[in-house]
Amino acid sequence: MTDASAAAETRARNLTTVRSAFAAIAAGDAEGQLSHYTDDVIFELPYTDPPKRSTTRAEALANIAAAFTVFRFELTITAVHECLDPDELIIEFNGGGSYLPTAAPYANVYIAVFRFRDGLICFQREFFNPATTAKVIAGS
Repeated sequence: MTDASAAAETRARNLTTVRSAFAAIAAGDAEGQLSHYTDDVIFELPYTDPPKRSTTRAEALANIAAAFTVFRFELTITAVHECLDPDELIIEFNGGGSYLPTAAPYANVYIAVFRFRDGLICFQREFFNPATTAKVIAGS
């Protein structure tokens, strides 16, 4: 196998991991989502107020499970940007769903940096518009 074909296989495997995590998100299954992450995952949401940074799967699970109590949504990948390192992907995606307490529609646009180790996500830094989320929560 050539280096290029090995890199392509690694990227495809990693993208499948993200798609599987996104399927768990659509099901509202935080544990299912986190089954695609390493135990020492770093999960960053720098645009939340306050910014969130989890350094273990257990911390990430607590944050994600809390979010799933009020939001239900599906994520649709719109672009995948390959990096020099096949264990890193930058992915653009749209989120659509609802804010459960009021059933208000929710839609946002995201971009995230994913890093992988042994086919699992070991790092995720996710950017989205927090004003959009705040408006849905505030009911405006």
